[in-house]
Amino acid sequence: MKNVIWFTGQPGSGKTTLAKEMLSKFNNDKVIHIDGDDLRNVLDNKDYSERGRRKNIQFAIDMAKVMESKGYLVIVSLVSPYRDLRYGNVFWINSTRPTDKEKYWVDNYEPPLKDFYMIDTTDQSIEESVDEILDVCR
Repeated sequence: MKNVIWFTGQPGSGKTTLAKEMLSKFNNDKVIHIDGDDLRNVLDNKDYSERGRRKNIQFAIDMAKVMESKGYLVIVSLVSPYRDLRYGNVFWINSTRPTDKEKYWVDNYEPPLKDFYMIDTTDQSIEESVDEILDVCR
């Protein structure tokens, strides 16, 4: 298993849902989940501008690197719309389903171009998506 699994995608695509399901697959206290909503609450950063987003994402990268260096499996679920601010094994969670989070939609989202795996949550179950992720990471 690789040490950092980074889920990126538009709001409502299933990043947090997949991350939580991944957590349930490990009976190990050396797994941590870093989620965008949690970071915003902890850092008290409700700034959805590019500057505010970059600040939160860089904090997540720094935290993931520290936890990885301590031997943790780190699962990150962030919109992380900028290609230069993603780390580890990048999974682009793509969904065409309409969501209630469209008000947070990132118009300048940059889909990955290389070194990523696409998971389409439109036509497969959470379990199928997690199995696909686990196959890639093993």
